[in-house]
Amino acid sequence: MKKSVITKAALFAAAALLGAMVLAGCKGKDKKDKNAQEEVEALFAVNTYKTKAGNLDEYLEFGGDVAAVSSVAALPDMAGKISRTLASVGQMVKKNQVIAYVDASRPGMDYSASPVKAPISGRVISFVPTIGTMVSQATVVAEIADTDELEIKVSVAERFISRISMGQTAIVTFDAYPGVEFKAKVFEVSPVLDKSSRTMSVKLRINPPDSRIKAGMYARVRLITDSVKDAIVVPASAIVKREGVPYLFVISSQKDGDTPAKVKLCPVEQGILVDNRIEITKGLIAGDEIVVKGQNLLNDGSNVNIIAVTE
Repeated sequence: MKKSVITKAALFAAAALLGAMVLAGCKGKDKKDKNAQEEVEALFAVNTYKTKAGNLDEYLEFGGDVAAVSSVAALPDMAGKISRTLASVGQMVKKNQVIAYVDASRPGMDYSASPVKAPISGRVISFVPTIGTMVSQATVVAEIADTDELEIKVSVAERFISRISMGQTAIVTFDAYPGVEFKAKVFEVSPVLDKSSRTMSVKLRINPPDSRIKAGMYARVRLITDSVKDAIVVPASAIVKREGVPYLFVISSQKDGDTPAKVKLCPVEQGILVDNRIEITKGLIAGDEIVVKGQNLLNDGSNVNIIAVTE
């Protein structure tokens, strides 16, 4: 009886065949899995903003004091004691109206009381003396101002003076009236700078005048230095930079049934930046819908799910 003899060569051949079959099966499976992954594209959740044309104002902010345009001190003609007062703070007076009397009499010398007259017509904004107060010809008895005409004085630092000019408009606010904005215009620009502070004096006038504004109030001035009309303005945070070039992701197609919305990566040119809003001078038109949140993970042609739209 013969015994079957399996040679080493036969064993090696069988092992090689089995390995080839297993390897072929694995490669086929990997290829199928890869194809399946390619078919399922990523979907990114984003917020968008619909652009529109509007105005963008560039400005400088200053603090200033409200003062009367014309304010004059009333001085006595003689030194002596105040013997009588005829005015009070807040009172309206006319030019040459007597507001107080000064008695220059001394022991052994009697004089008639000397009147102190208002130098201009206006409102008494300060009245210092009381009866018996000693005054001299240099003592300010009262200060009278035309409170119908008020101005705001601001000091502009040297580095900003090239951006200041006559006739510029400003928005002014006061702590006394939260949320209320008043308009003003520059009517005087100093031709020189203060040597000690290196600042230039600028005066603005409230236009139109408003009785709510009082001399002595502190004003917050937003002076408009540049204004762009019909500009395309977007949130500055929407800008994405790739290799130093600014881009915006624009919605290129809206969701249609099961087909998701897509984005397009568009290069843009930037203008002025004001309060985290930036002007786009090239690359967008009014009505374009851009991605303002979730854009950092996107690429050109990415699928997106629009969660919210702002206008």
